[in-house]
Amino acid sequence: MLEFPKWKIGFVIAVCLWAIYVSISNFVSQETKDKYENLFSEYQVNLGLDLQGGSYLLMQIDFDSYYEEKVTQLLDEAKDKVKEQRAKDVDIGFRRPRTKNGKAVLELEKLAQKERMLNILADLKRDAEINISETGTVTLQYREKYIEELKSQVLSQTIEIIRKRIDQMGTKEPIIQRQGEDRILIQVPGEQNPERIKRILTEQAKMTFHLMDEINPFPTSKSGQRNPSTTILDGYNNRPDDLTQQYYMIKNRTLIEGDMLTDARAIFQNARPVINFKFNTIGAKKFAKITRENVNKPFAIVLDGKVLTAPNINEPIVGGSGIISGDYSLETANDLALLMRAGALPTKIEFVEERTVGPSLGKDSINSGKNAAIVGFVLVIISMFFFYRLFGLFSNIALMINLLLVLALLSLFNATLTLPGIAGLVLTLGMAVDANVLIFERIKEELRLGKTPYASVDLGFRQAFRTIVDSNTTTLIAAMILFMYGSGPVRGFAVTLSIGIICSMFSAILLTRMMIVLWIKKTKPDSLPIK
Repeated sequence: MLEFPKWKIGFVIAVCLWAIYVSISNFVSQETKDKYENLFSEYQVNLGLDLQGGSYLLMQIDFDSYYEEKVTQLLDEAKDKVKEQRAKDVDIGFRRPRTKNGKAVLELEKLAQKERMLNILADLKRDAEINISETGTVTLQYREKYIEELKSQVLSQTIEIIRKRIDQMGTKEPIIQRQGEDRILIQVPGEQNPERIKRILTEQAKMTFHLMDEINPFPTSKSGQRNPSTTILDGYNNRPDDLTQQYYMIKNRTLIEGDMLTDARAIFQNARPVINFKFNTIGAKKFAKITRENVNKPFAIVLDGKVLTAPNINEPIVGGSGIISGDYSLETANDLALLMRAGALPTKIEFVEERTVGPSLGKDSINSGKNAAIVGFVLVIISMFFFYRLFGLFSNIALMINLLLVLALLSLFNATLTLPGIAGLVLTLGMAVDANVLIFERIKEELRLGKTPYASVDLGFRQAFRTIVDSNTTTLIAAMILFMYGSGPVRGFAVTLSIGIICSMFSAILLTRMMIVLWIKKTKPDSLPIK
């Protein structure tokens, strides 16, 4: 244990210098970093919602409306299957197709077609129950198990899309969690404008591309004459008090879905913000075919039931990309591009609870955490020096490096430090010297048994090593369980505690031992300065 090769000394010194370099960026102001950007690390610990303030939102998915769409799709699928068989001269027919109470309903033209209808709809039996009454009424209803799977799928998909949208806003370490069967909890540290988050999240971002009515593409009001195959929509920037608002008469048939987009970015064209979008391979082919067949016709791009833009197709667009222009600010263009990139929500969401945590509360929490850490740190340093003299000084130096190493690793992983995380940091200060206490007490026992200073130090490290590893391993396992099954604040505590345990092993077993070994080899003492 007293052998310490040069490569190991170099490794320990390099780790200590790295910890100082990375962690120091957490103690300087942003102005200083900007002024001397080459002197400081780009990594820094992110503060959680309880430390720097931010937005707290609880939302609920509208599964009922989503389920109604699924039932409508089930009805359309059944109708298409029947029409497909009729096209093959099969004697089958239906009337009065409709949805009612979460069921798809249609009626047979002839009661004798009952068995034939069941055979045609057999493919739908995996997810839906099919019943035909004695009067010939066909009822299709999704199975309960499928509905539960559907609800879980919608919630998971909504969480993923929300995460993409918030991540692309540039926020760091948002907390997005499932709450119950249909609710989602969102915490966005540092975001003091919850209205922007709500606006971005509530947009369903369902994008479709349509041709426009050739006779009257831009009606002056919503009361204009139209046939069942067209719909009049507002423009995206329209407001009720806007006297210049524009209306668009579009054809109902959707030519391209927004899920074929691969990218969307806000750029400048003619000194004005516009949105550049790109399709995937299939979408690019469809877009080229549509523009080739409809030159000199208006073409509408619709987002959540409002027309973003309706340019005239001057020539075929074969590159798979296009421009959405309008009266957009740079922020609006960025937000629209964000929604297009992240994808459409499967269903609408509504906010159940909203809170904004002010930065003043975070400042108080930080000050309280700092005071607790400083008091605990000072008490540990005084105690170690009082009980172990020079060896206590070595331990205190290792403790300081341990603290910097914890901050450096938290910064490197872009971890979020919460108030419970500060508690974990304070706890690791006490645990960091625990290993040294075990070693030093073992050395004192060996000295009382009459061993030489060299043998006492060697046996002290050897005998205490196994106990240190066992105790820290069990604590690390507990921290890992907290991280796996805990929620936000608990996980923050577990992360800080785990990193602190690993760093304490380095500071106690390597750093403290290196300093003691180098001191012994240099001074060759006859006795040890340990009380």
